[in-house]
Amino acid sequence: METITFKIDGRNCTAKNGQNLIEAAKQNGIIIPTLCHFKHLNPLGSCRVCTVKNNGKSVAGCIVKVAEGMDIEVQTPELIDARKAILEMMFVEGNHFCPSCEKSGDCDMQNLAYETGIRYARFPHLFEDKIVDARPERIVVNQNRCIKCQRCIEEVKTKDGYKVFQLINRGNKTRVAIDYEQEAKLSAAQANHAMEICPTGAILVKGKTFSKPFGDRAYDNKLGLKNISANKLKKQPTNGTKKRIATTSLAGCFGCHMSLLDIDLDILDMVELVEIHKSPLTDIKKFNKRCDIGLIEGGCCNTENIEVLREFRKNCDILISVGECAVWGGLPAMRNTIPLEACLNEAYLNSMTSEEGATTIPNHQDIPKILNKVYANHDVVKIDYHIPGCPPSANHIWSVLKHVLFEEEYSIAFADFKYD
Repeated sequence: METITFKIDGRNCTAKNGQNLIEAAKQNGIIIPTLCHFKHLNPLGSCRVCTVKNNGKSVAGCIVKVAEGMDIEVQTPELIDARKAILEMMFVEGNHFCPSCEKSGDCDMQNLAYETGIRYARFPHLFEDKIVDARPERIVVNQNRCIKCQRCIEEVKTKDGYKVFQLINRGNKTRVAIDYEQEAKLSAAQANHAMEICPTGAILVKGKTFSKPFGDRAYDNKLGLKNISANKLKKQPTNGTKKRIATTSLAGCFGCHMSLLDIDLDILDMVELVEIHKSPLTDIKKFNKRCDIGLIEGGCCNTENIEVLREFRKNCDILISVGECAVWGGLPAMRNTIPLEACLNEAYLNSMTSEEGATTIPNHQDIPKILNKVYANHDVVKIDYHIPGCPPSANHIWSVLKHVLFEEEYSIAFADFKYD
């Protein structure tokens, strides 16, 4: 087959004429991100994460066959932003609770979000109540995590050649359905392959969970990735006085505060430079000084959370959401897929731990009112910066603080940039 030359981001490349662009780029040391493409499958073009420009025209890279003289753009600011937007939409359209997902750390979509540096989604989370289908013999299909990449449809077949998965419905009601009769014919190895080919945690094998410890998963310490640099923020002047920080915990577990203290003995150096004002760490209850930075852990689940968050916005020059709960709701937001009344009934009326005759939903003027759902902090007030993680590492948190307060340049190592 004829060898041709073409360009990717101005770099001269060679490949066989008619070769798939994703594979041709890889042979030339260039990775074009994709979630639906698989080497021996027909081009799917379903995820659009691999969108490139071919001679100035936007197209899914996985459906392009290389030809002589092609000029391909991959890493332009416009394409990078479009790629991030597509990933963000995938996250908000599904209920991707990374800290509770069995495939966290081995998830292709999660890793791609790390690589593109997504800290928060610019779009509101939908929190739709989707089907978790446990009826099949060997596998569980979780529609919350399915991105309809169609890999399973094309790849997973019985020994007789029958497809196990198929798309049903139309438009935004489209979902991947399973043929129970054909699924029952899958061998253990075939069921495991279905789980592995899924780029998210949508397909899981019954009775088999991921037991790899944090640090040993597929993407925990992947090599060859650039450090993720911080976005520039408004610089704070240095005049020899201590910088003032306030912190609080809203609807969260206090894990981010624990992580904040995990710099160990380095905290002795920090107290020489920073004054921690209103905070659970100091037990200072009210603002009596203006603060340079406010660190917010947890989202907003009740009226008191809203009041505290607005008070922090009023009294802090820069406000930072710390951790998944603050960034978009996190684990507390798992209740967002269920009506509030059903949550309260289950917790107080139908709970097995309720004392006999004590099945009453608390309701008093001194008790903060529970909101209809858990809100991200940026849904309520302007947030200047987001630090994702569950919890983010101490190095991540303090690197951001030193950058904002003291104009210190920094980057976040891939191993520290985690949603879980």
